[in-house]
Amino acid sequence: MNEAVRKWIYLIVLSLVWGSSFILIKKALIGLSAIQLGGLRIVLASSFLFVFGYRSVWGLTLRDWKWIFFAGLLSSFFPPFLFALAQTQLDSGVTSIFNSVVPLLTTIVGVVLFGVFVTKKQILGVVIGLLGTLVLIVTGMEFSQDQNYWYSIYIILSALGYALNINIIKKHLAHLSPLAVTTGSFAVAFVPALAIVHYTGFFGSIGSDGEMQRSMWFLLILAVLGTAVANIYFNKLIHLSSPVFAASVTYVIPIVAVLWGVWDGESINVYQLMGGVVILFGVYLVNRKKRPS
Repeated sequence: MNEAVRKWIYLIVLSLVWGSSFILIKKALIGLSAIQLGGLRIVLASSFLFVFGYRSVWGLTLRDWKWIFFAGLLSSFFPPFLFALAQTQLDSGVTSIFNSVVPLLTTIVGVVLFGVFVTKKQILGVVIGLLGTLVLIVTGMEFSQDQNYWYSIYIILSALGYALNINIIKKHLAHLSPLAVTTGSFAVAFVPALAIVHYTGFFGSIGSDGEMQRSMWFLLILAVLGTAVANIYFNKLIHLSSPVFAASVTYVIPIVAVLWGVWDGESINVYQLMGGVVILFGVYLVNRKKRPS
């Protein structure tokens, strides 16, 4: 299978997996606090990765670990907490929509901090995708006026972290395997996350709290598939493609997440569906190659 086909397969699979993550967070928050959810998501994902990926980090240099440390904080430590906090006040579909600013931020960060060259067509695709996202946001606000949209700041901060992480991996860690980068990043996040979970009193409550136990099943799926496995394949996607292409997965995620939200009783209208079509067109422009003359 050639790289062009593989990167599109990774994009679609990641869109489905990460698009489903928001409904899993919503269900897990029924029995867990946002801080518990964020910490446990990291701990469980890290434990899974250590079993299968511990050998991949042998032989990493100090320079590798320096960049993995930053990548780990930006993409593996802070976002799980920030997403959980955001979804205490925002619907799962709305949260995923705000997350789709990642490609725009990836482009800006790449140009400003990493000297990445982007074409006019890629910039146009990013802008069109962002416009589609704005359509989804505005129509979402119309139907969900009771939500606190100030909590979207947490998602913007996470998106900025992802944008920095994508460019760091592409420029400084491209020589490492995706498994090594993912395992190393979660190794950085594991100890502080475990300490935070212990501080919340989770281990003293889980044995007697039935709601918390039920929420753990949603969290387990989220941690293993939506975090550990998905991050491995996302790092593979970064290696195979450009930073902008890898980031464009966040343009497709809201479509999946909004559909899950509708299934769970959240609202959607024809304008939101139109916004999803605009987003897909933006992804197409970002990744369309120039035909040879």
